[in-house]
Amino acid sequence: METQQFLSSVLSQRGPSALPYSEDTKWLIRQHLVALTSAYPSLDPKTATFTHNDGRSVNLLQAEGTIPVSFQSVTYNIPIIVWLMESYPRHAPCVYVNPTRDMIIKRPHPHVNPSGLVSIPYLQNWIYPSSNLVDLARNLSLHFGRDPPLYSQRRPNPNPTPNFNPYGPTHAPAAAFTRPAIPPPRSYPASPYGAAAAVAQTEDPSEVFKRNAVNKLVDAVHGEVVSMRKAREAEMEGMFNAQSVLRYREEQLRKAVKEMHDEKEGLEQQLQMVLMNADILEAWLRENEAKVRSFGEGVDVDDAFECMDALSKQMMDCTAADLAIEDAVYALDKAAQEGAVPFDQYLRNVRLLSREQFLHRATATKVRAAQMQTQVANMAARISHYGGDPDALPRVRA
Repeated sequence: METQQFLSSVLSQRGPSALPYSEDTKWLIRQHLVALTSAYPSLDPKTATFTHNDGRSVNLLQAEGTIPVSFQSVTYNIPIIVWLMESYPRHAPCVYVNPTRDMIIKRPHPHVNPSGLVSIPYLQNWIYPSSNLVDLARNLSLHFGRDPPLYSQRRPNPNPTPNFNPYGPTHAPAAAFTRPAIPPPRSYPASPYGAAAAVAQTEDPSEVFKRNAVNKLVDAVHGEVVSMRKAREAEMEGMFNAQSVLRYREEQLRKAVKEMHDEKEGLEQQLQMVLMNADILEAWLRENEAKVRSFGEGVDVDDAFECMDALSKQMMDCTAADLAIEDAVYALDKAAQEGAVPFDQYLRNVRLLSREQFLHRATATKVRAAQMQTQVANMAARISHYGGDPDALPRVRA
């Protein structure tokens, strides 16, 4: 209960004193540590300062204590520290053996470097969220039971019956984890690994066979588990890739639906404009049908159409004058090329005609802007009549 209260307190802190773990994983971190302390009461969770290789210091959770290890049918306690890094549990924790003053790290060791950093297959193949601290501690006990990473320093002992305690009295009480050494039938040279190597000289062959058989079976099971894990990792990677493809397609579909919706709104506005223009043309045809019949076959084209207002008449006059000046300039170009008009006279006439044409075009531009404003106002009135939105019409700049 105290462990749960401690973890709930430190993981719920906010502000500068908050631990650097992701909010969506703090509940899983608490579950992992609670399960670890329940399975291994000798491991105590606490907070401490961890210094990275680049000199950065950060306050992290750790589990410090001992794990039981069975070596040659005797149980010993190996002191370790399990650091929960900032990216935990998505990435594996950092594990160190923590030797006391009378212990030495075995060199070389397949899973522990001289600084005490532990590297076992379970850490290397860490998979979120299935991997956890309880399974990690079990794997550590298994690997350290095959090849202990620590042994005690050889010290002079006046007692003629020395205690076999390769992992020190600090973590192995004498009453429970020591036994008298069996005198060998002959003297052997001193072993660099202390009393543990001396006992191995007189080991029973049946025990050696049994241990080798167990190790071989464990290796076979471990290889099978690793292959299954790799297959599941490949399967999960394929699912993640398929998920990313589906998300991309979902985004494309949403974009296409939005474009189609916008296009539909534009077509509806165009349809309203077409309906209004059709009504205008039908009304004009009804009004002028009688006039066309009265004129018969001898209808003058200039008399068939008349301007509806002063702006339209002014626009028609400006356009006609502009086109007429264009034709006149073209005729002067031809005459100058054929030599019918002197060159100085040609330049003088073209200058006068161009100035006049500029004035007509400027007037036509202003008239067109005024007509557009009037047309927009009329369309807004018609749209209101048809139930549309007049604000959707474009603004006209004079």
